[in-house]
Amino acid sequence: MDTESTYSGYSYYSGRSRGSHRHGERSRDRHKPRSKDSRSEKSVTINTPPAEPLLGDSAVRGEQVQDDNWGETTTAVTGTSEHSLSQEDIVRITKDLEDSVGLDCRRYFTLTLAVILGLLVFLTPLAFLVLPHLLWPEKLQSCGTACEGLFISVAFKLLILLLAVWALFFRPPRAGLPRVFVFRALLAVLVLLFVVSYWLFYGVRILDSQDENYQGIVQYAVSLVDALLFIHYLAIVLLELRQLQPCFSVCVTRSTDGEMKHYNLGQLSIQRAALAILEHYYCDFPVHNPALLSASKSRAAKHLAGLKVYNVDGPGNNAAAGLAHSQSRAMIAAAARRRDTSHNELYYEEAEHERRVRKRKARLVVAVEEAFTHIKRMQEEEQKKAPGDVMDPREAAQAIFPSMARALQKYLRTTKQQHCHSMESIQQHLAFCITNNMTPKAFLESYLAPGPTLQYSRDHWLARQWTLISEASVTSGLKDGTIFLLKCVDFSLVVTTKKIPYIQMSEEYIDPKSHKFVLRLQSETSV
Repeated sequence: MDTESTYSGYSYYSGRSRGSHRHGERSRDRHKPRSKDSRSEKSVTINTPPAEPLLGDSAVRGEQVQDDNWGETTTAVTGTSEHSLSQEDIVRITKDLEDSVGLDCRRYFTLTLAVILGLLVFLTPLAFLVLPHLLWPEKLQSCGTACEGLFISVAFKLLILLLAVWALFFRPPRAGLPRVFVFRALLAVLVLLFVVSYWLFYGVRILDSQDENYQGIVQYAVSLVDALLFIHYLAIVLLELRQLQPCFSVCVTRSTDGEMKHYNLGQLSIQRAALAILEHYYCDFPVHNPALLSASKSRAAKHLAGLKVYNVDGPGNNAAAGLAHSQSRAMIAAAARRRDTSHNELYYEEAEHERRVRKRKARLVVAVEEAFTHIKRMQEEEQKKAPGDVMDPREAAQAIFPSMARALQKYLRTTKQQHCHSMESIQQHLAFCITNNMTPKAFLESYLAPGPTLQYSRDHWLARQWTLISEASVTSGLKDGTIFLLKCVDFSLVVTTKKIPYIQMSEEYIDPKSHKFVLRLQSETSV
């Protein structure tokens, strides 16, 4: 009873004290003069506009929202999700669908024209040989031994031409270019004009007159096949050999993190040079990681969040006009005062981050080595078991993965790589390493250093549309000083072109006798 009375008395006293405190605050507020100046005492925080486009920020936010707690628990949640689409999103999706349909139609239309032209080329020599037998067979002269030998020549030349055309032209397309490939279009027009001119000559000089010399008709068909083989050789020179000799050095810079690579290219158009650069990009550049850029943004936002501008003069007649000017001056002064200490904060932040990375890496290496040691013990035990009880690499990877999952997850979070590796991909890589008897270091190499884009899942590179931005026509050739951009949603590649200089070499002859010398030793030596 005494305890309860004491507790109730304490509650009553604390309630009265809080009530009296609130009453005192209300009384002070009541006696405070109410004026419009009280609104000017509120702090105004200046927020700078984002330095990245909205699509890039949304992509980063989407990656941050992703749940990466597979190292601690794996939970599957099913249910309904609600998504809202604005009118701009619907228009953008419709435009993307129209662009994709247009690209597919153009690709199939080009393929159809190529097939039609190929059939016309291969059926024309055969038609030259068959039509005389169908139209005037009784007037034709007999075909001798030389004529029959030309049949064999035509057959083998057509077979060689068929294989050559299949190897050069009928290859799976690597990309969809914005414009037509000029040299390929010129070759197609040349072949079409060549075949049409042969048909015109054949119709005027052979069909109309019903020529009886069948051997001359066969030789005419052989000349057509020979000319087509020479055109194919010209296609090899223009499409394949011309670009082999390097003439330009291009510098490719990624706009977000400044990653830079240099490549040597030959005589190419701008769009084909862009295609070659993108093929090198997916193999040479490390994967683009927007999470690494969020650290600098958060640091800048933290500095700006502490900057507040106060209006101490009160609202005057010219307060609205000079508000922006006064705020900008206050921001410049505050930034100048903080400039002396910001580098110290950056230094200690980077040092702390490196310390954490080394710590997480050491724990990860130890955990992986212990897991692989456990695998070796399991393999030694499985050799003593029956063949039906042997564990496959997939089951072994699932068995030892929990022992290293937490250390790996913490390391990936510290290095901002958690969105690049899923639990399923890590288990597949672990099973691959177990199957091929790899070391722990070989397993960790994929996670300790960022690899090229193709090393990761298809979501990082599949169906990524690039936009080529160039002042010059994309069908024109590369020149010294040419600059163009390859832009995607998250970043862009800035490409600058420099011509490889002309190298003048000279020869200097060195007489072999000039290297000979005589060593003379004195008979008397000093003691």
